Amino acid sequence: MNRDGANVYISNRDEEQVKKDYFEVIGEKDISSETINVIDSIERVTFEAVYARCSDPSYNAAAMDGIAVRAECTYGITEMNPKILEEGKDFQYVNTGNVIREPYNSVIMIEDVIKMDDGKVKIITPAYPWQHIRPIGENIVAGEMIIPSKHKIRPLDIGALISGGIEKIKVYKKPRIGIIPTGSELVESFDALEEGKIIESNSRVFAALVSQYGGKPNRYPPCEDDYEVLKNAIIQGVQENEILIVNAGSSAGTRDYTAKVIAELGQVVAHGIAIKPGKPTILGLIDKKPVIGIPGYPVSAYLVFEAFVKPLLLKYTGQKHDMQETVSATISKRLVSSLKNKELVRVTLGYVEGRLIATPLVRGAGATMSLVKADGIFEISRQSEGVEAGQEIQVKLLKPLESIKGTLVSIGSHDLIMDIIADQMKLSFGHVGSIGGIMAMKRKECHISPIHLLDESTGEYNISYIKKYFPDRKMALIKGVKRLQGFIVQKGNPDNVKNFEDLIREDICFVNRQRGAGTRILLDYHCKRLGINTNDIKGYKREMATHMAVAVSVKTGSANVGMGVYSAAKALDLDFIPIAYESYDFLVPHEYLDDPKIQEFISILKSDDFRNKVLDLGGYELEDTGETQRVGEE
Repeated sequence: MNRDGANVYISNRDEEQVKKDYFEVIGEKDISSETINVIDSIERVTFEAVYARCSDPSYNAAAMDGIAVRAECTYGITEMNPKILEEGKDFQYVNTGNVIREPYNSVIMIEDVIKMDDGKVKIITPAYPWQHIRPIGENIVAGEMIIPSKHKIRPLDIGALISGGIEKIKVYKKPRIGIIPTGSELVESFDALEEGKIIESNSRVFAALVSQYGGKPNRYPPCEDDYEVLKNAIIQGVQENEILIVNAGSSAGTRDYTAKVIAELGQVVAHGIAIKPGKPTILGLIDKKPVIGIPGYPVSAYLVFEAFVKPLLLKYTGQKHDMQETVSATISKRLVSSLKNKELVRVTLGYVEGRLIATPLVRGAGATMSLVKADGIFEISRQSEGVEAGQEIQVKLLKPLESIKGTLVSIGSHDLIMDIIADQMKLSFGHVGSIGGIMAMKRKECHISPIHLLDESTGEYNISYIKKYFPDRKMALIKGVKRLQGFIVQKGNPDNVKNFEDLIREDICFVNRQRGAGTRILLDYHCKRLGINTNDIKGYKREMATHMAVAVSVKTGSANVGMGVYSAAKALDLDFIPIAYESYDFLVPHEYLDDPKIQEFISILKSDDFRNKVLDLGGYELEDTGETQRVGEE
């Protein structure tokens, strides 16, 4: 730490080199095993190979219902030369699974037997030796290996083990993983939530991941930001666990004590890794046990766990680190990155005209929903300043590729109704504004583009822009909703905002939508009409990608006013000053209209369920919703 108490990163080292060095410092650990009942072994990992104690079946068994015979007595039989057999002398009846003993060596299915009087039967086809008989050891032979070491036991393995006479099995012991959340601002429940407090959730994610990867989570209550309290908690955590995770307190704040405590009690191998998000990661060792300080932001927390804790857990439990499936995709948006760090970007995926399109999600370390919605992650290396729209990238999948193939890709303007649609079909949407959506459509990177673009000269929405940008292509417009745009202001409108002229007041701070957004175009249209210079609007250059982000800015007081839809204001219990209804529609290539995904989309728009849910949001009118209009080349 420096003299004012703030941490200073030891380095900004390469992730892979740090991981290699850290694992070398940890060294080889004495791995523990335990013996458990086979019936309780699902998902456990075998410590050693398991060999059968007995054969299965352990006797020659009938494989069919029928009669047991000596095959030799049936040779030469034909339909023209049948043979009569006598029960007890030439055959005996058997059911599936019955023992087959000498002198019998074959079974004739009951369907091929003609019953006669006096316990006799007639057969018209010959049998051959061991016909329809399961010989000893057909399934498992005593002494053969049933499953190898380091094998994760599946349901079907349990059946094989039991059939091979195995009742107990030696497996890797689940390592105990301690989890200490830190932060005086943390509370455990919604009831305790108040201004300045945060519900602690990262440790619950860690506990679930530990269980998923074969460990035993041991979560401790949140630890306040006090050096001695944290020190005592870490001492206890090291004593009681094989690996200890300390969440938050790893950054450079004056109350971030984790690195100093680890250094006092043991060794800090690395503090500061060239990954984004996740840079403030701490890799330490106390009493020869790994102690990992994980940043507090949810996205950072998850990614760092996957990078450093998961490999340790798999090693301690005898599991292989399977490589994530990687696919090539086309990025739909230009992304600028720093040369200082490797950046991990979350994306949604969908197929458009045979190409896999990756749409970036919000990049912030605290954007938990970006992980929930993500289909995959791609890396921007430290040697790169970013990627251009249309560039091919490599994406590590978080979901099966098969589940992605039926996804409808939407890129364009944001609206809350997209969440209603996404609840009823596979929908990937990127919020880049209306013009951004049109550009993505021109590059053939999406199926639909939600747009709401006002033509200043005609007052008409969308049509002129489609004709301008697609002069030689047949396009269609799926009618969406009429939505109410206006000023979003704090409850009670304490700043008395009434009109556009109020935006240039000295005491007013505005929050804007991104360039190319239809809402911003609407704002600029009214400012131009009223002779207002947008340079005089304080906060005009502060951009948000969604209406909800604008509403949150107003709600939290970082802005007095923003422009957006009524539903966003209503969702956050804010006041709203109406300006005008606008047309929020969906641009689609004409040839896509017969695509089953588009047909499903249109069906949802026309449904009563969609109508009712949209009207419940407030600020919408539905007129010809789901109807299509051809636009463009005639």
